[in-house]
Amino acid sequence: MATDEQLGPPPPTAAEAPEAVRMRVLGNMGDGQTQAEALQLALHHAVADLGGLGGMVHLRIPGDSRPLHLAATGGLPREFAQEWESLGWQDATAPVRALRDGALVWLPTTGTTGTQARAASVGTGIVAVPLLAVEGSSLGVLSVVTVCGAPSVAQRAFLETLARWVCERLAHPAPSTGSLGPAWWNAEHLAGPRLQHAREAVRVGSWEQNLRTGDVVYDEATLTILGIDPETFDGRVDTVVGLVHPDDLPRVVAAVEQAVRQRSEYAAEYRLCRPDGTVVWVEAHAQVVLGEDGEPARFVGTVWDTTQKRAALDSVAHSLLHMSDGFLTVDADWRIEFVNLHAERLLGPSQQLFGRVLWDVPGTEVPGLEDRCRQVAAAGAPTGFDVQWPPHRRWYHLRLVPAPDGATLYLTDVTEKRLAEERREAAQRAATQRTRHIGRLNAALAEAVAVSDVVDTVAERVLPLFGATGLLVQLVDGDSLRVAGSAGYSREYLSNIPDTTSLSDHSPFADALHHRVPQYLVSRQEFRERYPKAADLAFTGGKHAWAYVPLIVSGGPIGCLVISFSRPRRFGEEDQALLTALSGLVAQALERARLYDAEHTRSQELQRGLLPLVLPSLPAVTTAARYLPATEGLEVGGDWYDVIPLSAERVALVIGDVMGHGLSEAATMGRLRTAVHTLVGLELPPDELLSHLNDLVSDLGDDFYATCLYAVYDPTDQVCAIARAGHPPPALVRPDGTVHFPRLPQNPPLGAATPPFETVELTVPEGSLLVLYTDGLVESAFRDIDSGMASLADTLAGAPMPDGRAPGATIADRDADARHLDRLCTALTSALLPAKEQTSDDTAVLVARTHALAAGDVACWELPEDPIAAGEARDHIRQQLTDWRLDDLMWTTELIASELVSNVIRHARGPVRLRLIRSRSLICEVADGSLTTPHIRRAHETDEGGRGLQLIAALAQRWGTRYTSHGKSIWTEQLLP
Repeated sequence: MATDEQLGPPPPTAAEAPEAVRMRVLGNMGDGQTQAEALQLALHHAVADLGGLGGMVHLRIPGDSRPLHLAATGGLPREFAQEWESLGWQDATAPVRALRDGALVWLPTTGTTGTQARAASVGTGIVAVPLLAVEGSSLGVLSVVTVCGAPSVAQRAFLETLARWVCERLAHPAPSTGSLGPAWWNAEHLAGPRLQHAREAVRVGSWEQNLRTGDVVYDEATLTILGIDPETFDGRVDTVVGLVHPDDLPRVVAAVEQAVRQRSEYAAEYRLCRPDGTVVWVEAHAQVVLGEDGEPARFVGTVWDTTQKRAALDSVAHSLLHMSDGFLTVDADWRIEFVNLHAERLLGPSQQLFGRVLWDVPGTEVPGLEDRCRQVAAAGAPTGFDVQWPPHRRWYHLRLVPAPDGATLYLTDVTEKRLAEERREAAQRAATQRTRHIGRLNAALAEAVAVSDVVDTVAERVLPLFGATGLLVQLVDGDSLRVAGSAGYSREYLSNIPDTTSLSDHSPFADALHHRVPQYLVSRQEFRERYPKAADLAFTGGKHAWAYVPLIVSGGPIGCLVISFSRPRRFGEEDQALLTALSGLVAQALERARLYDAEHTRSQELQRGLLPLVLPSLPAVTTAARYLPATEGLEVGGDWYDVIPLSAERVALVIGDVMGHGLSEAATMGRLRTAVHTLVGLELPPDELLSHLNDLVSDLGDDFYATCLYAVYDPTDQVCAIARAGHPPPALVRPDGTVHFPRLPQNPPLGAATPPFETVELTVPEGSLLVLYTDGLVESAFRDIDSGMASLADTLAGAPMPDGRAPGATIADRDADARHLDRLCTALTSALLPAKEQTSDDTAVLVARTHALAAGDVACWELPEDPIAAGEARDHIRQQLTDWRLDDLMWTTELIASELVSNVIRHARGPVRLRLIRSRSLICEVADGSLTTPHIRRAHETDEGGRGLQLIAALAQRWGTRYTSHGKSIWTEQLLP
């Protein structure tokens, strides 16, 4: 006896309500229906259950001013449906009420206004149930026009259950207003054949059959599928049975009898011979409904048109027979049952194959085929593997799909695919190799800074990759190309190459840049044929093949890369692809390097502009200096130095370092240097000058700091006054060759210091060296400042004197001494800053050899604080200038001294001292003990005095006031005759 599981769902009992039966039928529907089909089925069962006149479904359009639009109707006249095409929120209709309330609503048509009420018959009503999605949103409303008053409780429950079924079938949100379009009765474009085509597109219908009377009720879709005219149909099942194809009729009858006997579901697919002579395939499903007596009373079911599906299935066998791949089937014992034409070409004629075991076919023995097939069958899952098929040794992919009664095998020729894969694997290996080379080159180019570095990197890493022997890099410079670097060429050849090559010339350079395509010349013959004018010069380089590759950056050419070979050479696709890839990297690196070189040049020019171009030649010192920028980075530094002449042949030596790098630091350095020149003109002592500089740096902000060392050397007494702010102490090299670092107060850097600063006076013997430097010379990441200063001392101690003289010897030739000091600067930087070391700080060195004025060139006298002092001063001047043979300056010097001494007697206080210095000029100084500052003023015509300083300014080339610890000194300078 069959079990319940075999019989399917239990049949409805006599006590089961019709609503439950309808939901059971709908619940057994498959998932192949469209939304339109689901709406039509729901309407059909809703109208049938309530015994209504017809039904309609409105779908909600979010955001529309009229939210409900008619989407489907059933059993309603066109005039009635047109009145319900779209409904607004303010309409007093059952669908709108149900949408607003979210619950089932029934309204008699007497409550409906306008033409809608006139369209319904008297005594009718409309019941509307909302279509609520799972998340609670409303998709629309399903409505039924009733004739028996309000629906019962069971009918209400059925409508609500039916609404949930509809929402489940509406897998997607309601369509937008634009996709709905006009209602079908207003769509002129659907008239005629198009309307018929739209109706035929829905190939599903519903039907009922009374098993006791033989009466059937078909909806419109069912009648269309069966090809029956509703006007002439008699409503009898025998009429429909007569349309079943004779070959299929026994099956249909047996299926019906079995469903009635077992009270189960009926299902059958068969052919129908329509009255119009056409034959179609239909598939029918139905559920037996029991009567009150418990016996089968009627069928309730659906029907589909499956003609197209059956046509597709019938064509499968024909397709399999002629398919391009091999196809065969075997039974459970692996005996061949079917082979297509392609499989016959591999295995032999089909008559000789049927009944044979797959791996026993003569001439087709595939090693391991039996084991693999049995493993697949045991696993029960489809699998595939490649086999080499004898005897032509071609490769086939065998896919085996197991089945309960056998297996299906597909044989696909993959010989070309395997060859392509092998080629692809080889290409991938080559690409991997290229990628590795490109990665290494890219890493090397990333470290290349200047254009020369890029050229060296390409010569080192690219030329061996291709077996090339020559490299030439030319960069675009306006309308021409200039050589930026080369490798593998003789000096003679490079000397013959013009500095620039015009882009208008007919040359491989110009063609590569104009067309932006590499030019490959595989031999000298091809070179001469294509570029006869440029051939002779190219051949002198000793090369026989060339690749001219354009260098493109941001869509524009920047130059040309020439790789040459000592023998003729062909350039394959891989070579060309690799050269193209490498050219992009080289182009980017060259562009960066070119920008670096340009920026570096500008930085050097800026640095040179901020530093002294030429150091002055002064009697007190012989000087030389050196500045070395940092080798890391492009930004200018803040290191600076200066040599500034002062009054009385004194000289100021200054060196400083603004912390950091960049334009702002360079600007700060320029400000400091300018400020020093300004403050020097005020004859300020070193400690006061540093105080003013500290104020200047402090005003720039908290991020600016600078170190500075300021020294004033007086050749008359060989005393050097030094003050420093955070700067390393100078090195003093005495005439005997000993090196000494004077102990000076440290003082914080400018910008962080709190004045006053401390000044130390040192006696510097004749011929000593003062070496001023910045911390970049003695301090680095690999060396602390103490060891750096020790190295500096060792280097200075081992430096020879010029021309082999003893350390204490007097140097008469100042020019030779200047050259010696310049070489000493080079020796210091070379010893303490090796060329191969990368430095992150700038370095400045200032070396000064001190000289003392001869005792006979300085004359000094003490004068009394009395009016007779002016006369004594004139006497001293006449006598001294006579001794110096400067009689031409006697009168003006007497006048200057007389006026200065008279001013002291009249306006200042003693002691009074007169000093004459013979040097590059004649210097006359009058010192007193007062700190009052003399000023030139414009005297009126009636004034008896006030014109003394005007007279001095007219007679002297320069004049000024210098303050000392004991007072002040007014000095003048006159050119020697």
